[in-house]
Amino acid sequence: MKQAHTTRQIGGIEQAPIGLGCMNLSHAYGKPPSESESIELLHRALELGVTHFDTAALYGFGKNETLLGRAFKGIRPQIHLASKCGMTGVDGKRVIDGRPETLHRTIDAALTRLNTDAIDLYYLHRIDPKVPIEDSVGAMSDMVQAGKVRAIGLSEASADSIRRAHAVHPITALQTEYSLWSRNAEIAVLDVCRELDITFTAFSPLARGFLANGVTDVNTLLDSDIRKGMPRFQPAAFTENLKLLAQLNTLAIEVSLPLNQLALAWLLHQGEHIIPIPGTTSVAHLESNIAAAQLSLDDAVLERLDAIVNHNTVTGARYPAPTQLEIDTEEFLA
Repeated sequence: MKQAHTTRQIGGIEQAPIGLGCMNLSHAYGKPPSESESIELLHRALELGVTHFDTAALYGFGKNETLLGRAFKGIRPQIHLASKCGMTGVDGKRVIDGRPETLHRTIDAALTRLNTDAIDLYYLHRIDPKVPIEDSVGAMSDMVQAGKVRAIGLSEASADSIRRAHAVHPITALQTEYSLWSRNAEIAVLDVCRELDITFTAFSPLARGFLANGVTDVNTLLDSDIRKGMPRFQPAAFTENLKLLAQLNTLAIEVSLPLNQLALAWLLHQGEHIIPIPGTTSVAHLESNIAAAQLSLDDAVLERLDAIVNHNTVTGARYPAPTQLEIDTEEFLA
């Protein structure tokens, strides 16, 4: 029997084992909730013991940072706040720009939107292929020296890039998609994070809702939903992936656990340096997700989960080809 820990760490600071990804309160998955509904959810997460809240300049092109700035006004010391730079909205379009001068502008704008003097953890959202990672991380190191940022992270970075960045300034956290159906991190990144004492924050730990039975019919997705363009959610691939979902639901019934909790508990058991950051717009789903931290899973259940959903059984790539070109994380060979 394996037991999930009650706390984990980011840069030596204790955190709840499950954080909150805040993107979908402003961005990506169709129409977001109202500001009042979003603030209610953020406050409920804090009540439930969530300490780590994750946002980015990209999300809602600044709206998500502004939302968190309003939600946590007056109670900022109670949370561990993470945001990201290097990928923002410019004239309504997503732009990757890791130039030092751009990053310095981004941090000042982020601090204003977040209504804070310093960000606890600041990620380079994407590595700009036109800019040496040493230059981008060097600029972020300057932010630490200036007191604007307390720790630096990377997002969607390969093991080699992590090592190069870490040589410039200590990397505190690495954020990449990781779930039962997205295993790229297992190629090299999880190991290098363990070696260098870097926390791994897992985004989309519920496979963009798939592992929570949140998407069972792709025809119901709004045109503004980014999943509409993702290979795994295309009709033919999705039909195949639904077969995996049926097997997962059968297992969930056998062990008397909601599928979302089963998926999150599996992830927590993959390493003590891993903190999942599921996002949601539902308070009920939030409460269910956070409860997964209290679960333990038998080795037999973990093995069955691995056998049902893994790199070889999932149909479709993680991202469309143009987006994949922007990702530095290692990929499985075809």
